[in-house]
Amino acid sequence: MARNANNRKHNDNQTNSILREMKSVHSTNKSTSTRQKVSELLPNSKINRLELVVLRRYPRRLVDSQNYTGALAAACGRDETGIVGIVLWGDQVKQVKTGDIIRIEEGWCRSRNGELVVSTGKNGRLSVIDR
Repeated sequence: MARNANNRKHNDNQTNSILREMKSVHSTNKSTSTRQKVSELLPNSKINRLELVVLRRYPRRLVDSQNYTGALAAACGRDETGIVGIVLWGDQVKQVKTGDIIRIEEGWCRSRNGELVVSTGKNGRLSVIDR
């Protein structure tokens, strides 16, 4: 009987230790699954995951520069905390429409003319999660 009580106590301590570790890891690491909000964006910083409603997509234009050649479009989007500009590249221009809910992962945030602008850049991903 005493042996079962000791095993239960050891298991309880082990469970509490694991839970404590999970809480401390979760609170100190900002995982890519944590959704950022527009109000939390900072210029010249990475975006882990941002979800926006596209308020407007402006007409496509063609760009031919040293860094990029192809279609480009500006857009604006919002979440519950604010509005932000969006830059759409290549196939994203055809993919995104006004009213779509999009997710940008591993993108970037910049400041242009005093306003925040977000994009996937070269390595990020954009997906339409709802229409």
